[in-house]
Amino acid sequence: MSVAFTKEGDSEAFAADLPDRPISSHPNLVTPQGLAKIEAELASARAAYASAQSAGGAADGDRTAMARATRDLRYWSARRATAQLMERDPTKTVVQFGDRVTFEREDGRVQTFRIVGEDEADPAKGSVSYIAPIARALLGKALGETAAASGGEIEITAID
Repeated sequence: MSVAFTKEGDSEAFAADLPDRPISSHPNLVTPQGLAKIEAELASARAAYASAQSAGGAADGDRTAMARATRDLRYWSARRATAQLMERDPTKTVVQFGDRVTFEREDGRVQTFRIVGEDEADPAKGSVSYIAPIARALLGKALGETAAASGGEIEITAID
């Protein structure tokens, strides 16, 4: 179909109907840093929403900015409302939520990850969600213990 037969606003209307960001069915466990991140994202979403409203929102044609701001505001509001701050129990010597764990794989590779909440996880920066298979394998294990992960075994060499 030629673009001459499409309405100019069609792509804009499509963009304005952004689907909601999926919210995990798992408990929203957070570290203190994760809670601060959620609060910063919520403040940013509120600012974007206010900016989109003051710019005219849907009435002035920038429906995409308003839709994105509304979607993000709903997501971060829900994440803040369900956040469960988890503090490390200093009396326990096993891997806990929020710990940085170093382990050695069977092939000799040494890796370190911090176990955090879903919104805080960034494997490229050394943090994994507590629901990730590697985190589930490590949680509750002590220094020197082994765990099954990725078809092999890993040994915990440090817990910080």
